[in-house]
This record gives sequence, structure tokens and C-alpha cells, in this order.
Amino acid sequence: MAMTLRLSPDDDRLLAELARAEGLGKQETVARAIREAAERRAHREQVRRLSSSGRARYAELLDRLGQ
Repeated sequence: MAMTLRLSPDDDRLLAELARAEGLGKQETVARAIREAAERRAHREQVRRLSSSGRARYAELLDRLGQ
């Protein structure tokens, strides 16, 4: 689906520099940035869930170690 992305001059300059550094066009650079942001978000959520699960599973042990 097509869309228009309006950027400030500073953001457009940063996008152009990033695209140049990566050897990509601006469109592909934006698409990759979106995918990478989504992957980071999913990873943080997975770490949060696993941490919560581990804390619940090992709560007694963690309490004993903290004494």
C-alpha cells in the first residue's frame, strides 16, 4: 500500500545519510527501520515475559539468595 511520509528537513537529511551509508534507497531504509523497531519491541516483550516467569518460578530461591 502506498503512503506519503512527511519528514522535517532534519529527519529527511538523517534518512538520506542513513540510506547512503546502508547503500539503500530511502524507501527500503524506512521499511527496514520499521521491521527492526517491531523486532526490538517483540524481543523486549519476550524478555519481559520470560523474566516475569523466571521470577515467579524461582521466587523462593531468589528470596533465600537475597538473605
